[in-house]
Amino acid sequence: MRTYESIFIVHPEVVGDDQTAIIDKFKTVLTDQGAEILNVDVWGTRTLAYIVKKQTKGCFVLVVFDAEPTVVAEYERRMRIDEKIIKFQTVVLEGGYEAPPVVEVVPEEASEEATAEAVEATEAPAEAPAETEATADEKTEEA
Repeated sequence: MRTYESIFIVHPEVVGDDQTAIIDKFKTVLTDQGAEILNVDVWGTRTLAYIVKKQTKGCFVLVVFDAEPTVVAEYERRMRIDEKIIKFQTVVLEGGYEAPPVVEVVPEEASEEATAEAVEATEAPAEAPAETEATADEKTEEA
């Protein structure tokens, strides 16, 4: 099996539950054919670089999956038929797919303490040479 990455653009007027239904529909097309879905990422509605099927906006969806080439042919055939999909592209990932690293969420209390410590470490000492203070006092008396 090969790893594929597919990006498709859903019509901008399709929102909410209808949009979720379309994404689920194409996920089931893949799983029914024996593909393994690795990642589904909805990028949201964005402005298109150029007009596609009289539309200037669309909702982008990224799907990464492992499948046989025949599965991809059926997947793309169904996308061509669906009027709610305005554009799509599927490519082979030659290096495979690496899941993005998991980012740990730091509790607010711990992050405030870490920020305070970082600020203290980066601040320069508040001590200034005595001559500088004296010259500053002299300048204010002269003015």
